[in-house]
Amino acid sequence: MNALVEVRGLTKQFPHAQGARVHAVENVSLTINRKETLAVVGESGCGKSTLANLIMRLDRPTSGSIEVDGTDISSLSQSRLRPHRRKMQMVFQDPFSSLDPRRRAGDAVEDPLRIHKVGTAESRAEKVRSLFELVRLTPEHRENYPHQFSGGQRQRVCIARALALEPQLIVADEAVSALDVSVQASVLDLMVDLQDRLGLSYLFISHDLAIVEQISHRVAVMYLGQVVELGSRDQVFSDPRHPYTRKLLDAAPIADPHRRRAHKLQGGEVPSPVWAKGTAPEHVVHDEVAPGHFVAQTP
Repeated sequence: MNALVEVRGLTKQFPHAQGARVHAVENVSLTINRKETLAVVGESGCGKSTLANLIMRLDRPTSGSIEVDGTDISSLSQSRLRPHRRKMQMVFQDPFSSLDPRRRAGDAVEDPLRIHKVGTAESRAEKVRSLFELVRLTPEHRENYPHQFSGGQRQRVCIARALALEPQLIVADEAVSALDVSVQASVLDLMVDLQDRLGLSYLFISHDLAIVEQISHRVAVMYLGQVVELGSRDQVFSDPRHPYTRKLLDAAPIADPHRRRAHKLQGGEVPSPVWAKGTAPEHVVHDEVAPGHFVAQTP
């Protein structure tokens, strides 16, 4: 498959007390192919959202490269980065806080077009109308304020806003976790339909393995800022090789009693990502255990 995003050796460290550093993302390398959904999973604090912010260049990486559609954006200035922002947009976890409560939904969806000076006022209005229909809302919904929508409808407005500039990549950071289960299904169905119709690539950040198994093509498992397993959906879910991946799957609740896994979880706290001055985590080395299935070596 043709790569849209190529991340190589991506690292992000944050300063901490007494010269220590928080190693939020450490030496991550991965690829997002065109028309593909790459899911990134792991427990809270593993670096999923930081990785998403780095790929979107909301944060500047400490080191490493982020190549989007053939251009390395990791060190571009804001002015040079601006045209590349049209290629990638983000859908956040909480649709209510993502929208200005004082502005109508139609204005929120039109904002990216105005900011990037796309089209005339008339053409933008028509574009917004078509975007509302695309995400299965009516054109009349353009006049509503955020509080007049349900949670699922608000997230549809946020998806419409993300699509306004016709991006190639959508980064969805826990985009359905704040929604009711029944609403999650309809929003996921919409995202899959949009991917088929528009040829979108998704970086799908989630802690919900059932959703990841439903929507992803490939899965990257993160632990303490590093990718410990990467493979196709079937490889990771049917043949998990890394101990941490197995623990994640064992911990996931499964409603069907015939599919439940035996829980063999061990206690203990997750190690801290804070490293004292002059120290750093050891970079994992991956083995390709099957074509396209990479697993970090364990001691």
